[in-house]
Amino acid sequence: MAIGAFVDGPAGGAGYNGRVTSFVVLSCIVAGSGGILFGYDLGISGGVTSMESFLKKFFPDVYHQMKGDSHVSNYCRFDSELLTVFTSSLYIAGLVATLFASSVTTKYGRRASILIGGSVFIAGSVFGGAAVNVYMLLINRILLGIGLGFTNQSIPLYLSEMAPPQYRGAINNGFELCISIGILIANLINYGVAKIEGGWGWRISLSMAAVPAAFLTIGAIFLPETPSFLIQRDGNVDQAKMMLQRLRGTTGVQKELDDLVTASNISRTIKNPYRNILKKKYRPQLVIALLIPFFNQVTGINVINFYAPVMFRTIGLKESASLMSAVVTRLCATAANIVAMIVVDRFGRRKLLLVGGVQMILSQFTVGAVLAVKFKDHGVMEKEYAYLVLVIMCVFVAGFAWSWGPLTYLVPTEICPLEIRSAGQSVVIAVIFLVTFLIGQTFLAMLCHLKFGTFFLFGGWVCVMTMFVFFFLPETKQLPMEQMEQVWRGHWFWKRIVGEEEEEQEAGQTQTAPGTIALSTTPHNN
Repeated sequence: MAIGAFVDGPAGGAGYNGRVTSFVVLSCIVAGSGGILFGYDLGISGGVTSMESFLKKFFPDVYHQMKGDSHVSNYCRFDSELLTVFTSSLYIAGLVATLFASSVTTKYGRRASILIGGSVFIAGSVFGGAAVNVYMLLINRILLGIGLGFTNQSIPLYLSEMAPPQYRGAINNGFELCISIGILIANLINYGVAKIEGGWGWRISLSMAAVPAAFLTIGAIFLPETPSFLIQRDGNVDQAKMMLQRLRGTTGVQKELDDLVTASNISRTIKNPYRNILKKKYRPQLVIALLIPFFNQVTGINVINFYAPVMFRTIGLKESASLMSAVVTRLCATAANIVAMIVVDRFGRRKLLLVGGVQMILSQFTVGAVLAVKFKDHGVMEKEYAYLVLVIMCVFVAGFAWSWGPLTYLVPTEICPLEIRSAGQSVVIAVIFLVTFLIGQTFLAMLCHLKFGTFFLFGGWVCVMTMFVFFFLPETKQLPMEQMEQVWRGHWFWKRIVGEEEEEQEAGQTQTAPGTIALSTTPHNN
């Protein structure tokens, strides 16, 4: 998988000819629609589960608790195993689908996985909009999860392989921006349809997920396959060269083509990348590929993504105000995503992660303190303090959106060498889906039992992850991927684990794997 996806020339692709062409722009649009699709789903579930008409039809016990059962704690009004299964079932389906998508993407291409994912997502949207019972809702969530499992696995690969190397970083963060835009669109739709008389507005929210999915699916039909996959599939270097020339808008692509062929040859020597990543010399990459996405989720960000309206209703805001509050927090996140795209290569990864971590720590602890003092088991929080919580949540999502949000996808990609990069990416995606499922399944129960302590728990996790970045994550800003190994050998901790591997690598490079493709002897037209 991802053969040649991240083979950069020196200094981020210097030495490669070409410009941003219509093919590259089109690939970005398709990827953006995939991000909007993912974000829309994140935002829509929390909105509909705060709508009274939706709860009354599918979750009547929660509806009666919310309407004022005096014996139920404010923190427990939305605590329902069935409600959490509805929200989080998508992510366990996505986890399983991602494992299958990996082999489909490798064998049949990135476009094939995008088409499968988009089509299944459309089918899931139909079940959601037409739901008459909880079982149809669960089918809706499972199908959406399968679709996202395929699209989230294949779209980042497609983007990386189609984009000019010098623009990969910005495109990577742009995908996170599109996720944020998708959440914002979902929140706005929820806010609008909640006002529809008759209580059927939630059907619009659920069925509208088909719109970005249809755009993604139709767009993928007309997209070309990536040059990397063309070489990996059947070794057709001439076809890959023609595609590169169309993508880059120049005939001088021989240097990039040679790098793709070399990367393909290296990948053919790796029979089992998942077993390879377990080797001791890759221990830093494996640890970071596991912990970065895990830490991403235990910040509590997905509590905001799909439980924000529920949470704001819990502290006393009305249905309309709670939905608009979710819109406000997402506007802050979207603005912060744009900031991240501008400054990530200027200030570096570590600084953004550390500053964002401190910002989230202060936010979570402050929200916990306000709830501890002003929000009891019974009664309503004063409106001024409810809006104070909203402001603090805006600070929290902004801190996440310019640090851990986009960098969760970027950092593991940068640090993994080519021979384990596809396996590392799969690990990242699988961890995100698994932990998102666990958080979604347990948050409402945690809120009920830990009450305001839930936010201190998340704040504690942010402390741990910020310390991890400070001590164990080296800076990778503007460092060519080919030189990334020196980061670990110069790090105070990882150098003790990595050890010396030059002799083994040199010995391996002197042997040619069966089925390798010969490099062209044509002079570079650079």
